[in-house]
Amino acid sequence: MRIVIRIGGSVVANPINTDLMAKYADVIKVLKMQGHEVVVILGGGSLAREFIGLAKKLELDMNAQDEVAISCSRLFAQLFLKKLGDIACGKVAVSLDEAEQCLGEGKVVVMGGLKPGITTDTVATLVAERVHADLLVKGTDQEGVYNKDPRKHPDAVKLDRLTFDELAGVFEQNEHKAGIHQILDPEAVKVLRINRVKTIIVSGFKPQNMLAAIAGENVGTVIS
Repeated sequence: MRIVIRIGGSVVANPINTDLMAKYADVIKVLKMQGHEVVVILGGGSLAREFIGLAKKLELDMNAQDEVAISCSRLFAQLFLKKLGDIACGKVAVSLDEAEQCLGEGKVVVMGGLKPGITTDTVATLVAERVHADLLVKGTDQEGVYNKDPRKHPDAVKLDRLTFDELAGVFEQNEHKAGIHQILDPEAVKVLRINRVKTIIVSGFKPQNMLAAIAGENVGTVIS
């Protein structure tokens, strides 16, 4: 199976959690041993938001804010790539072409951000579309997708299943801004509604959830 794995910055980078990153590296090695083709995209977390804040203080525009956030995500990607060792590509992929080429060489692709105006969520959906992925799995700081933001509403209910068309209705923000933080950003939702790659959202604090989701176990929220 061809799988795109998105590890949220809110999971491994808020604060920076090297133990969790190492566990994710082990999960990727297991998936590779099982014969799967894998692309991994990491977010920049609070470090990225910190640099966005610095860019704002310097009165830099949204593009510049996005660019420093992308650099942060690529730093995390580089750490992860090195931890994977020989099973990964020689460097962090910085374009869809590089990702596709590396995957074609039988290696694990590791990426951060791509370009201003899109988050690493959107990168994951665009890569999934380009390489014709069978599945996209995202590890986030919640157990799945809820009918409303559980951080603000104690009565929020986790949804086990969603259609692509229902997706846009459950999120509060519907346009990109630097440092946006919700389970799936608006651009990613739009891409998913077009390319319809099956997506599973799980709690990223338990890396085993990735293996469970890929094995078809009932975990997180399935979007199909």
